[in-house]
Amino acid sequence: MDFVCEIVQALVALAAFALIVVLVIAHLTAKMVDLTRHEKEKYFLTATGEKEPFPSLHDPHSRELSVVIPAYNEELRMPVMLDEAIEYLENRQKQTPSFTYEVIVVDDGSRDKTTEVALNYMKKYSAEKVRVLTLVKNRGKGGAVRMGTLSSRGKLILMADADGATKFADIEKVEAGLKELNPGPENLAISCGSRAHLEEKSVAQRSVFRTFLMYGFHFLVWFFCVRGIRDTQCGFKLFTRDAALKTFSSLHVERWAFDVELLYIAQCFKIPIAEVAVNWTEIEGSKLVPFWSWLQMGLDLIFIRLRYITGAWKLQPQNKTD
Repeated sequence: MDFVCEIVQALVALAAFALIVVLVIAHLTAKMVDLTRHEKEKYFLTATGEKEPFPSLHDPHSRELSVVIPAYNEELRMPVMLDEAIEYLENRQKQTPSFTYEVIVVDDGSRDKTTEVALNYMKKYSAEKVRVLTLVKNRGKGGAVRMGTLSSRGKLILMADADGATKFADIEKVEAGLKELNPGPENLAISCGSRAHLEEKSVAQRSVFRTFLMYGFHFLVWFFCVRGIRDTQCGFKLFTRDAALKTFSSLHVERWAFDVELLYIAQCFKIPIAEVAVNWTEIEGSKLVPFWSWLQMGLDLIFIRLRYITGAWKLQPQNKTD
């Protein structure tokens, strides 16, 4: 019996030691919020080829809606999405002349002609409606979304994937979800597009291994970071301007798990969040590598919580934009 007790004590001590090591590693490897810009990232091109400075998210809004599109090597998939989005936005503006918008394409260090493709849309619709932010180096999807958001002019800010997997007209659904939250004088609210209603069908089409990875990721999200949101990863999220400022100013993770930290930050600030079912279709050409991307995201989830627990990361309070 004494021998068993000694083994149990040794295992407990080993587990405690391992936890301390993990906490130390999480703390020492934590990167701080990086809001620095290369000089080339401070400007956008106009149709005449002139450079003009991007505005700041701290400025009062001057558009009703900003659409931020992160794009990495998307010269082939992005035109379909842009055609659909801009057609919708132009029609909406014709029906409601007071409605104003901008589309910000953020080229995340692409090696193809993503910037050139986006600039063609800018020349067609003007830099007042379409702007291109070309990052000097690849930051990751989260970094690209943040840089675009910090450069936006919208009262509402929508992040939307370049592949067009979500039907763009479903912005009306996430807008309705945002209004139901009743942001109030604080103007803080987030409405997330969701594919949770499609999960049963997707499980039937996936391999057992990919289904295991999916449920494992969902568990880690729930256990370590975000509760009450079934689909944290859908790339169709609508923010009030002040909610975007509060969350993106504290964001550290710049790659695939950035959505989770973003919603974790929102819940820490007690920002109300709606989850709204949207139409979604899987588009070929995903940059997500099933096993390694899921593994990286799993590690990110664990470290997100540990780094906030140890104080390596802190929330950054921000003043209102208007």
